[in-house]
Amino acid sequence: MRGKDGFYAKYVKRALDILLSAIGMILFCWLYAMIAILVRVKLGSPVIYKAKRPGKIDPKTGQERVFALYKFRSMTNEKDENGRLLPDTKRLTRFGRILRATSLDELPEVYNIFKGDMSLVGPRPLAASYLQYYTEEEHHRHDVRPGLTGLAQVSGRNSLSWEQKFKFDLQYVKEVSFRLDVRILFMTVLKVFKREGIGQGEKAPVSLSIERKDKPEEK
Repeated sequence: MRGKDGFYAKYVKRALDILLSAIGMILFCWLYAMIAILVRVKLGSPVIYKAKRPGKIDPKTGQERVFALYKFRSMTNEKDENGRLLPDTKRLTRFGRILRATSLDELPEVYNIFKGDMSLVGPRPLAASYLQYYTEEEHHRHDVRPGLTGLAQVSGRNSLSWEQKFKFDLQYVKEVSFRLDVRILFMTVLKVFKREGIGQGEKAPVSLSIERKDKPEEK
């Protein structure tokens, strides 16, 4: 485990994750229920979207643990005449855009935090298929649990290049502390209310696999 505050990173951070995620799920159970009903009515089922994401590196195997990340679905299952799903931009409804713009689609990730898959603050979990495009140094972003929010998200989010995002992720891993986590959480709240750097699905950043297409597929 890296970080300036080793005791906080090893013991206190996880305890706070459990406590705060449990409180959040209890206090906002009404909000979860309301959003779930709206998603079911407007977008269909299943209400919860599951995606495989790499988590913290397992010290025994040296590999990232892959877990199921939970989100409220924000797109329909509309298909073309050949039975293939339509492009994301076609399936993303106005309601789905609102969920993403307010980050309400990410509320189920609080359960991932409670389970231990994630932390409140840490590098955002990316698609597991991206792991093959990381440099050796970039794999160290998984020395800590991935987060609901992170240093890269409050420093530019979708306006950043992949290299810049990874730079912020690695900086966080090296400097993790209680003070840094509080600052990131405070800045996240401000950005959500101001709706800064929130992805709408129409202008998604270039895929890491495309940006690094000249790199070998296997390490």
